[in-house]
Amino acid sequence: MPDPAVPPTPPVPLSALLAREDLGLRQIAGPTDTDTVIHWAHTSEMADPYPYLLGGELLLSAGVHIPEAAGSGTYFDDYVSRIVAAGGAALGFGLAPVHDTVPRALVEACDSYRLPLLEVPPQTTFSGVARAVWQLMAQARHAELRRVTEAQQGLAAAASRPDPVRAVLRQLAQRVEGWAVLYGPEGAEVASAGRGPRGGPVGRGPQDTASGSPGQDRAAGHGSQDPVRASLAALAEVVRPSGPGTPTSAADTAAGTHLAAYALGAGQGFVLGVAAPRRDPGDHTIASVAAVLLSLLTGEHQSGSGADRSSALVRLLLGAEPEAVAPLLGGGGWLVVHGSPDAQPCDPVAASALGAALGSPLVDLAQDVVRVLVPADREPSPQPGWTLGVSAAATARDWPSADAQAARALSRARATRTPLYRHGTHRPALTDLLSPDEADTHARTLLAPLATPLTETLRSWLSLHGSWDRTAGALSVHRNTVRQRIARCAALLGTDLDDPDVRMELWFALRRIES
Repeated sequence: MPDPAVPPTPPVPLSALLAREDLGLRQIAGPTDTDTVIHWAHTSEMADPYPYLLGGELLLSAGVHIPEAAGSGTYFDDYVSRIVAAGGAALGFGLAPVHDTVPRALVEACDSYRLPLLEVPPQTTFSGVARAVWQLMAQARHAELRRVTEAQQGLAAAASRPDPVRAVLRQLAQRVEGWAVLYGPEGAEVASAGRGPRGGPVGRGPQDTASGSPGQDRAAGHGSQDPVRASLAALAEVVRPSGPGTPTSAADTAAGTHLAAYALGAGQGFVLGVAAPRRDPGDHTIASVAAVLLSLLTGEHQSGSGADRSSALVRLLLGAEPEAVAPLLGGGGWLVVHGSPDAQPCDPVAASALGAALGSPLVDLAQDVVRVLVPADREPSPQPGWTLGVSAAATARDWPSADAQAARALSRARATRTPLYRHGTHRPALTDLLSPDEADTHARTLLAPLATPLTETLRSWLSLHGSWDRTAGALSVHRNTVRQRIARCAALLGTDLDDPDVRMELWFALRRIES
């Protein structure tokens, strides 16, 4: 018998139907400790209902087809066996007007074939039972749609958080009440999150597995110690891109745990694995949404192919000029973006996710800064969890200059605490040519001899172009007090405050310590 052609609506637990007091159904045969579910209700008085069943039905019958001598032969055994062979989920037998009681031989046959048998009281119509099934199915469908919608929203929100790859894995593991893992192109675990079906992480200690390092898993031999972990890793290899006929997803079970694996993107090699204690109808949809998001976060996002980029790299290493290889990466100008994560340190997964968010796979991770080469037609936007500096558009010949611009822009973004700073946003100033760290050190050293009241007086006096009266009014002090404080500043600094070069340097230093 082929697998039942079940509808996309979640099935109804038989226990939920029995709990409906308005129906008055009573189970009188068959197993009572199983999770029997019903996909639909069907009424038939055929002696052999097999040709008319799809599987998963609650078959309803008033026994019109039962001959008078049925109890002395094999009629009921044959009848029940055909229902079971067709995949029927349960049998409902209606009392009156044909039979006052359920035939004893039918009860025995249902017990023998482990088919749940329900007694339908005279006041309950078969139409009422079918309507109750559809009502319960509608309720389940609504709840499932709500669960999937909430999960989609949660996954989308996770993808916009800092460290989005692990955030998506944590959200997926929470929604399926299981464990989610991202395998890299070589098969190693890049990141994982969640808990196994028995309450603990699969093959790990009690903490969230998302913090584990990729190389620890194989070294520790978890795959050989945990059958679920090993089976899920093997399932991931089944869907890992290897040719035109490779499936994009696969499912299996191991140690009572439902497993699923999803290939991310076309040929990039990442695979999402999911292990959960059960597989609800919406779980595949939820996991598929997570796979799409992870594919965007880890995949390739640019016009050229990976082979073109490899060719460009080889040509550069062999001495080609940047402008000669730039066409392999795509036409037009380029932006250099420097990114600093708000939470240190940065790892390759987070760096790749930043590149994906900016629309380019050309990513370089160096210490605490990620450099991304972005086509100029893709305007970078602020990214949650990152501070970004963006260069002006440049041709391939000017990439080194653009790299220096992005570095200065990142320093300016850090100093001004802005999420994204673009080179050339403001009128260029001499301070843009200086290292912010060196400028800050110079300012603090220069102004170190001055106490706070003197610093405030000097700042106000310089801003008002050396006017004694206006400075006194701004500080609400006597003009002689201003004269005394400025003289004290000159003495402590050992400099001539009438010199415009000195005033310019002091103003620069005061502005640096303000920021």
